[in-house]
Amino acid sequence: MKGTMKVCVLTGKQTLEWVEREIPQPAKGELQIKLEYVGVCGSDLHFYQEGRLANWTLDGPLALGHEPGGVVSAIGEGVEGFAIGDKVSIEPAVPCGQCENCRSGHYNLCPDIKMLAIPHERDGVNAEYCVHDASMCYKLPENMTTLEGAMIEPLTVGFHGTELSDAKLGESAVILGAGCIGLCTLLCLKARGVSEIYVADVMDKRLEKAKALGAARVFNSHREDIEAFVKTLPGSGVDQVYECAGNRATTLQTARLIKRAGKITLTGVSPEPVLELDLAALNAMEGTIYSVYRYRNLWPKAIAAVSSGILPLKEIVSHVFPFSDCIRAIEYSLHHKDEVIKAVIKM
Repeated sequence: MKGTMKVCVLTGKQTLEWVEREIPQPAKGELQIKLEYVGVCGSDLHFYQEGRLANWTLDGPLALGHEPGGVVSAIGEGVEGFAIGDKVSIEPAVPCGQCENCRSGHYNLCPDIKMLAIPHERDGVNAEYCVHDASMCYKLPENMTTLEGAMIEPLTVGFHGTELSDAKLGESAVILGAGCIGLCTLLCLKARGVSEIYVADVMDKRLEKAKALGAARVFNSHREDIEAFVKTLPGSGVDQVYECAGNRATTLQTARLIKRAGKITLTGVSPEPVLELDLAALNAMEGTIYSVYRYRNLWPKAIAAVSSGILPLKEIVSHVFPFSDCIRAIEYSLHHKDEVIKAVIKM
């Protein structure tokens, strides 16, 4: 496809604008994708609201959006195994493939990785078309939609956290934060055989969804004390704690929720780079901390798990906005967190 397309661009803090750009054409080794769905992520909201995320600062125009599903619309030179019209899910970060991290399989830690919707790396995909390295595009089976294709990105964050921490059948877990990533973590834990899962959040709608997806018990932290509850459990804690809110209060709580020799997985990304940990509690428990940086080597597994029906991924989506309402989708997601569990933009 050639011509021009609309792109929704963040031009400054809390300022989104529509621009017209040339439709990008695939270079050697790339696919052109006609986008059908793009998820609205918490990191998009941080960039929009605060102009920063962790160690990245917005210092020029940036298109948001890094959770894409679409169909192949053109094929670059040298690409095999794809046909025009194939449904695909896109892994948004493209590593160099040559460095020590890439060659050891830890390509998510590549220092030269280029991630969608990150300043000085790549523009995001809140646009009608994009081009992407074919090696990071994955065909979807017939029984999966491109909406599910867009949701593979947040799913693999939860998937990666539960693999790193080696969550096992028969263990107990607490998830702090029942947004999209917390709910994806819940689905992955259940699929790994962890059935005793407690979820805390401050928004009832999210907790209702966690309960519907299989949480053993949910806690509204404004009204209930999950720390007091876990002290009543055998071992006075749980085996696994997943911090999925990227929040100062929940990060501080993590070490007080594990049992002895328990594991903490820090999945949430905070807009501020420095948060506190209760090191005295952590040391007393001889706890282990895992930090999650995106995902690696998981897209085919995640697609297979969704296709098999074991992960009801579509149930996490609460709102679908048309692309013409892209600006409203981001603003609405930010200002109605009590209502929006996961918003997706439909092209």
